[in-house]
Amino acid sequence: MKEFIKTDTQAETAILVGLITQQQNERKTTEYLDELEFLAETAGAVTVKRFTQKMDGPSAVTYLGKGKLAEIRSYIDAEKEAEREIGMVIFDDELSAKQLRNIERELGVKILDRTSLILDIFAMRAQTANAKTQVELAQYRYMLPRLQRLWTHLERQGGGSGGGGGKGSVGLRGPGETQLEMDRRIILGRMALLKQRLADIDRQKTTQRKNRGRLIRVALVGYTNVGKSTLINLLAKADVFAENKLFATLDTTVRKVIIDNLPFLLADTVGFIRKLPTDLVDSFKSTLDEVREADLLVHVVDVSHPDFEDQIQVVSNTLHELGCSDKPVLLLFNKMDAYTWTEKEADDLTPATRQNVSLQELENTWMSRLDNDCLFISARKRIHIDELKQLLYKRVRQLHVQKYPYNDFLFEHYEEAATTDSATPAE
Repeated sequence: MKEFIKTDTQAETAILVGLITQQQNERKTTEYLDELEFLAETAGAVTVKRFTQKMDGPSAVTYLGKGKLAEIRSYIDAEKEAEREIGMVIFDDELSAKQLRNIERELGVKILDRTSLILDIFAMRAQTANAKTQVELAQYRYMLPRLQRLWTHLERQGGGSGGGGGKGSVGLRGPGETQLEMDRRIILGRMALLKQRLADIDRQKTTQRKNRGRLIRVALVGYTNVGKSTLINLLAKADVFAENKLFATLDTTVRKVIIDNLPFLLADTVGFIRKLPTDLVDSFKSTLDEVREADLLVHVVDVSHPDFEDQIQVVSNTLHELGCSDKPVLLLFNKMDAYTWTEKEADDLTPATRQNVSLQELENTWMSRLDNDCLFISARKRIHIDELKQLLYKRVRQLHVQKYPYNDFLFEHYEEAATTDSATPAE
């Protein structure tokens, strides 16, 4: 019944498809397809071709126009004749059951949309029982409205109501709808069980959070693949899995960090992405509780990405959906060592673009806008990490004193105490 990529087999070849609309220009579509290719690579597929079409909006029947579908079909047939078979076609939007069915009928290969691709990656990355349960629930939520497509071979063979208006419908009603309802009941029952499991896990995690004592909670949030796991490994001397692939981290990891004489909890959370499926956001709410219950959010940004400002907006919108937009946020621009820019020629009179802005100019702009609420670092090269620790110490200490006025958890700075005692003359 599941139709996600089998990532444990040989890599499949894929075609990517996107639309250019009034709301999404060609540059933006190219950027989205770059990200879709990265998603496909993470899932184990190799992209061999891209197709785009300019339209007012996606067709409700086939997403693309008939001419573009025919062009893709011709390419697939030509590759098959050359013994380079295409394994799948991946669309950069979520497709309806009707669109999936019609496109598969036209192209004759496996069809995936952005949502099913992300779900496959989540299923591959899930390690703990909590993450596996959340992914399975999201997959069933995605699959439920698309069940009919999986049983097209059992659809009714006749039309009409049987009262004389239809052509030969009596005795020709197949078992398709019956099987469909059976599958629907099975999936709904399974979803109810998974929701109960998640509720039990959520209660356990709530109890764990209550037992953490009087510690300020800091959560790392940000777009996927911006270096959050690398950062928590650096600050907490942890061994969180970090890799240059999307959604390397699914489970929330919480580590105790001590800076100077101040202990606090630091959480690494799942990364956000454009067009993140609603089913995933709903299913991963227990994981994202660490974000909701955090006292301070550290928003990590990949400053080397050409559209990092759009990524900042995506994360901000997701935080708003989670009800976390009122929390204090520290903006952390990571990967400054990978930032590149092109200096304009002296006689070039064209308007400066984003690619013509130096890192120093960018830093001055954001620092003047946010003052002490932002910092430029490189977690991999360990650039400005001491400054980051000082800033975290200052912000966490302020929150600690506000939340716990008696400040009874901050232990004494023993080095200073020892120095003071040794300098005091004996009586």
